[in-house]
Amino acid sequence: MEILVCIKQVADDSVEIFMNESTGRPALEGVEKVVNAFDTYALEMAARLKEAKGDTAISVLSLGGEDVTNSLKNCLAVGADEAFCVKDGNYQEKDAVIVAQALTKAIQEIEAKRGKKFDIIFCGKETTDFATGQVGIMLADELNYGVVTNLVDIDTETGKVIAKKETETGYEKVELASPCVVTVNKPNYEPRYPTIKSKMAARKKEITEISVEVVNESPVKEVQLFSPPKRQAGVKIKAGTAEEIVAQAIQKMLEAKVF
Repeated sequence: MEILVCIKQVADDSVEIFMNESTGRPALEGVEKVVNAFDTYALEMAARLKEAKGDTAISVLSLGGEDVTNSLKNCLAVGADEAFCVKDGNYQEKDAVIVAQALTKAIQEIEAKRGKKFDIIFCGKETTDFATGQVGIMLADELNYGVVTNLVDIDTETGKVIAKKETETGYEKVELASPCVVTVNKPNYEPRYPTIKSKMAARKKEITEISVEVVNESPVKEVQLFSPPKRQAGVKIKAGTAEEIVAQAIQKMLEAKVF
């Protein structure tokens, strides 16, 4: 079985990001770049599927700048066997349509050189920087593949994928033919950490650069980026009996026109 995991390098989401008022863009100078969190879940799910099924190879692919090789090396240290990249210094300016088209061209080129298709293409359900949640679905559309979103578990049988997806009302079991695209939500486990041995092995592996034409103009236009409004401090009611506290709380909500 051939598996591909598409990843994106993003600013570390554990760091609070502020807007640069002079440029109108996020101030990312000095912020560490890491693999998008949902993509790490996708890679971990793929690695567990490989361990369960055997005879499986995992490749990773990313559209990114010169330093994207760092994130791809990290992926090689935690389960990926081979890594590919499409270099584009302005990848952060590309919308979901352009990214999906570029990834499609790269996938088709890799498959043509290998003479075989990927059986499953994994994506994170969204990125932590723009969180559109659209690239995986658009990628499936470009490839004319079936797609299942928000996976929390996966299994395979001959010629098909059995997916457990999370919905607003619970979980659904979905079966679809391969090749296909799946997008991964947070499962009930965390991504594995690399070992010193796996890090050393990853350093020796080459990142294969794929040259494809990346479109620069899109029908989607960004109008404005702005910071979300800051949350106002809450009100603490410290004194009084239980009845008095409830009455005060209701009065505060009436004043705030909550109801």
